[in-house]
Amino acid sequence: MSSETRSKEEQYSEPPSLSPSLPEDIIVDILARVGRCYYPKLSLVSKHFRSLVTSHELYARRSLLGCTEHSLYVVLCNRENGDHHCYVLFRKANGNHSLVLIPSLSNYMPLEGGFVAVGSRIYVFGRLKSVPQNAAISIDCRSQTVHLLPSMNATMMSVSVADIIDGKIYVTGCCNNPDKMVMTVFNTETQMWEPKKTTPETMSGGMCLDECVVMAGKMYIRNHIKRFVYVYGPKESKWETNKEMLHWEDACVVDDVLYFYDSGWELLRAYDPKESSWEVVDGLEELLAEARYSVWSYTGSYDGKLALFFPKTTGRTKAIRCAEISLERRQGKEIWGKVEWCDDVLVGDDFYVEKTLDVIV
Repeated sequence: MSSETRSKEEQYSEPPSLSPSLPEDIIVDILARVGRCYYPKLSLVSKHFRSLVTSHELYARRSLLGCTEHSLYVVLCNRENGDHHCYVLFRKANGNHSLVLIPSLSNYMPLEGGFVAVGSRIYVFGRLKSVPQNAAISIDCRSQTVHLLPSMNATMMSVSVADIIDGKIYVTGCCNNPDKMVMTVFNTETQMWEPKKTTPETMSGGMCLDECVVMAGKMYIRNHIKRFVYVYGPKESKWETNKEMLHWEDACVVDDVLYFYDSGWELLRAYDPKESSWEVVDGLEELLAEARYSVWSYTGSYDGKLALFFPKTTGRTKAIRCAEISLERRQGKEIWGKVEWCDDVLVGDDFYVEKTLDVIV
């Protein structure tokens, strides 16, 4: 065989592997350093990669390396049939953002209930499609797996609100007597229920309690019918009422300050419980003008920032638009907002945001 013939054969032959197969722990170490926005693409490489990107070993390695990220999970309600679905907000490789459906969790979204994010888990309380009444579940967001929790130690017709203080989740709902409210506590460290708490006699009618936030170690539960807010301090086991901060809805808390979009005045408002006063967040005029006349809006907290969701309609096409807003204190009480990005994150369906959950994975 001539040298010329051998040269042509070598040119078109399969090149040898530059390196042998990597050990499993090295692959895990490499993947742990990659942003989660690339995991959906990596899961398409092979069954092996699909298994790795949801493995406990990978997320344990991410935590050890300090590569964990805040991930925003979003519960959406279909305006046509009332069904609830779970999505996660992903940043695409091109820098844009979108909501990605998690089909395996659809059966675990209650029509009415409470959601609480704790680290890499989401705790769900309420009437679920797939588990008995008064049961509760936790969702491991690293592997998208569902775990049944011990049965609640209180019988509730419906769960109104739930939130967490010092590792304990306080679940409040309406018991068999529709005029009687009950509160029970789930300890996330022991994974056990603690004795029930006494609720005020004035707290009646489960459907009246429609929102809850935590600020400075206290729970603020809004009652829109009675037109005041219940305030509960676990350390003192004491209930109070607050009529000054009544007018808020679909709100969130960042650094112990409550934020919500006031669609009537087209303003982002902030309430500081230390000052017992309302302020207006400046610097967002262009964004809020875009959200004008929205039939709904939702403000969620996300890695120390705000995520403002509102609908957008172009012709017959419906979409959900989301803006990430960073916050800055200026001259004492002044709060300024800056839009980091604003994208159409879901197009083609008629949904509204029921709940957002800041998960660390």
